[in-house]
Amino acid sequence: MDISDRMKYLKTQRRELRPKKQTIGKLLDDMAQTAFQGRKLGELLTIWKRMLSEKENVIFMGLSGAMVPAGMGGVISHLINNRGIDVLVTTGAALSHDLYQILGWKHYIGTHRVNDDELQILKIDRVYDVFTDENGFLAADDWVMKRLPELMEDEKPYSSREVAEIIGREASKMDSDGESVLASAYNKGIPIFTPAFGDSSIGFALMMANRRQKRRIIVDMMRDVDQICQITETCGNTGVVLIGGGVPKNYIQQTAVVAGYETNTELMHNFGIAITTDSPQWGGLSGCTFEESKSWGKYDKDAVMATCYCDATIALPILVSALSEWELLSSRIAPEFSWNENRLTIRHGKSKKMWREMKQPSK
Repeated sequence: MDISDRMKYLKTQRRELRPKKQTIGKLLDDMAQTAFQGRKLGELLTIWKRMLSEKENVIFMGLSGAMVPAGMGGVISHLINNRGIDVLVTTGAALSHDLYQILGWKHYIGTHRVNDDELQILKIDRVYDVFTDENGFLAADDWVMKRLPELMEDEKPYSSREVAEIIGREASKMDSDGESVLASAYNKGIPIFTPAFGDSSIGFALMMANRRQKRRIIVDMMRDVDQICQITETCGNTGVVLIGGGVPKNYIQQTAVVAGYETNTELMHNFGIAITTDSPQWGGLSGCTFEESKSWGKYDKDAVMATCYCDATIALPILVSALSEWELLSSRIAPEFSWNENRLTIRHGKSKKMWREMKQPSK
């Protein structure tokens, strides 16, 4: 080995952070030249900017965990309203808490040091150190059982995206400012997919509407898979933002695998960033690294990726605040989705040329 081998490793100096008055974006840029998870958080900002700068790129967000009760719903709706993301995949619980708030109920600062037996008697539900009013969830369940059957047909298969759109349309009437996740997504035409729809109070309230009213409203999860996979098949240029793991994570990642099957071309994700507290050595999907996902054909071999191991309630608002300082965010030409029955067309800005015409499967 000679001096060139040494210099390959000793090339870029680590930056010394100097506390001073500056923007969050500038701080994260500096942190990207430091170490450990501080560096990773800075790298996430750099990669997210690249995703937003990429022409004709669709950005998926996977959102798991109790982010809405934790106060992160406003961060997500801000991203939606400013088109920092284009597709949201989340849990039914997140949407249930969002609907709870849309209907006027509140989340309260609580504590994990509490007598939960007493909370049960008082009908106060706890999410670690956040308190909620169980009467509010009962009211939300009642709203779903009464209102959704008025808006949905028997025997017609709906995807979770279509259910979220129906709820979002009603939510936009109650939330005129579009500050909730459901209302902002409806207003901006951003699809929301909820792969584990039945694992939520919205899901079981719809089931109870079927049971009590002798209805047959169908949420077809295969229709769901078809619709989200069409997005990757159609555009073929995608980035992924993951908050936590769980079902939303792989629901997004598997679209690349399906797109490969359907088009006979490699349509793997090009970018990936993640905020998580899960680690890979237990073998679970939530801790699976981007590198491991490459072996399944979910990410391109040249994909740009980074993971920050941190509580999302710390990292996400810092990251999005820094992103909001970036002037180019407001000028981004975001994709527009148009659904005709179960078929998708994507347009980019004012272009009349459809992506599906540009991405024909090879014979």
